[in-house]
Amino acid sequence: MAGFAFKGGPVLTLDGKGRITVPTRWRDVLVSAVSGQMVVSKSHVRCLSLFPLPVWDQFETRLNALPASADGLRRLYIGSATEVAIDGASRVLLPPELRAWAGLEREVVFMGLGNRFELWDKARYDAHEAAVLEQDMSSQLESLFIG
Repeated sequence: MAGFAFKGGPVLTLDGKGRITVPTRWRDVLVSAVSGQMVVSKSHVRCLSLFPLPVWDQFETRLNALPASADGLRRLYIGSATEVAIDGASRVLLPPELRAWAGLEREVVFMGLGNRFELWDKARYDAHEAAVLEQDMSSQLESLFIG
């Protein structure tokens, strides 16, 4: 679905019932564009992916079009997918089994990545980012900054 351009994001606190508050800057767009309907699933980088429902529908269609060799990805994403909705207090309830799998306990990085979000345990994200920064990315960066 075109039109979503989520970027960056805060560190938020997961409440005792496993709910995360959707930041105001995105909540209003999500409520008006998709009536707050979202899908949360596991991600291949050991965090949770949170998709607006129409974005998820397109993603699921593309996943299902992949060859049989992609069954592992289908199991990971589609097999864990759960529909969720933004409630009246701007929160999304994350299923306990997904929270446990992603290690979400208290501090959660709520990160916009274009047409979807990632939800990371803060300590796990910090370790992931440190590993990324250790890689040589000069060739990718060169192609981004030339022109």
